[in-house]
Amino acid sequence: MTEHRYRLSFTTGGLLVREAGIAAPLYQRDGDWSKVRTTLESENLLQGRTVSSGHRVAREVVQRLAELTDDEIDLLVDATSVERGHLMWAAACRRYSLLGEFAEEVLRERFLVLAPILDHSDFDSFAHMKAMWNEELAELKESTYRKLRSNVFLMLREAGLLSDNGQIIPAVLTQRLAAAFANSTASDVRFFPTNESVAPRGGR
Repeated sequence: MTEHRYRLSFTTGGLLVREAGIAAPLYQRDGDWSKVRTTLESENLLQGRTVSSGHRVAREVVQRLAELTDDEIDLLVDATSVERGHLMWAAACRRYSLLGEFAEEVLRERFLVLAPILDHSDFDSFAHMKAMWNEELAELKESTYRKLRSNVFLMLREAGLLSDNGQIIPAVLTQRLAAAFANSTASDVRFFPTNESVAPRGGR
C-alpha cells in the first residue's frame, strides 16, 4: 500500500451546478471562500432540508469551487448551462484525484479507442486496481462504495458526458472553456471525452 490518500467524500449531491450558481457570485463579491460558506449556511441559501445537510452541501460546493481560478469563477457566473456543467466536472476532478484519474484513465481513454459504453463494471475494475495500492480505498464499506460509484455516474450524466443508457457523449468544449483548461500545468481537457489536445499552454 502507498502513502497516497484519496479524498472520498463525494458520495452525495451530484455535480452541484445549481449550488455553484448561488455560491460563485458571493465569491465575486466577497473574495473569501470562508465568508461565502458562512453566508450560505447562515441564510440557508442552498435550501438544505436540515441544518446539517445544508452545512454539508455548503462545505462541498465551496471546496469544489475553490479549485477554480478567479477567472474561471467569472466564467462560471457568465457561463451557459453546458459550460457550467463542464466547469463543475473539472472542479470535481481537481478536488478528487480518484475521480480525475477515472476521467482520464477510463472515460477519456474509452472514448479515444472508440469504446462507446461506460458502466458500473468499468468503475469497479478501475477502483479494484487502485485499491491494490491504497488502503483507504480497499477498506471502504460496501455501502459507502456504492454511494460513491452512484454519484460518479450521476455527475457524469449531469455534466452531459454520459447518457442515461451509458453512452459516452463527446464533450464539445467552447473556445473560452478550452482556453481556460489549457492554462493548467496538465491541461484539464484530459478529464473529458474529446479529441482536443491536452498539451498545456501555461501553468497554474
